[in-house]
Amino acid sequence: MTVLVIIPALIVLFVIVYILVLLPWHTHWGASAEEAAMPLPGDEMIVHPKMQSTRAITIQAPPEKVWAWVVQIGQGRGGMYSYQWLENLAGCDIHNVYEIRPELQTLQAGDKIRFGAPDGYPVLPVVTVDKPHVLILGGAPEGSWAIYLEAIDGGTATRLISRQRNDYEPGIGNFIIWRVMTEPISFIMEQKMLREFKDLAEKS
Repeated sequence: MTVLVIIPALIVLFVIVYILVLLPWHTHWGASAEEAAMPLPGDEMIVHPKMQSTRAITIQAPPEKVWAWVVQIGQGRGGMYSYQWLENLAGCDIHNVYEIRPELQTLQAGDKIRFGAPDGYPVLPVVTVDKPHVLILGGAPEGSWAIYLEAIDGGTATRLISRQRNDYEPGIGNFIIWRVMTEPISFIMEQKMLREFKDLAEKS
């Protein structure tokens, strides 16, 4: 009986600690309070998100160099520049490309970006392409994802800000699925992607 009480209590405690402590860190990884709070282009696609993340990183390379890597993202394109082995463990069929390829440098509104193999994985349409500053994908009801590149230090470096906004049906089940299950996975994969963009752009 004691075990039957302790284990659920520990699970509840973990969820509470995660939501109060780890979740704010996950959703604002690398971003300042000002960056996390400021409105950005693309926010209007999901007007009242139940979940939003704003993650950021400084890259010691101009936006043009960073953009060349960002624009290649997508399954069947340059990959997602994250933990490829984890993605493929889930059957995503991701193969990262560690070189700039001319045929992957062009995106336009209406193109589709796949996040995994053609069947069973999310596909987000390209909404906005403003080279080398803004790439916005998605929209309601799937959610939106926007990547912003801001020149800093006189144009020699880049502040990359990535924002995701999602909505979901009300209910404790969906809350747990999105906040406690989906968000940690998103954090793990996206922070790796941002660090990979930094390494690739700074070395190219």
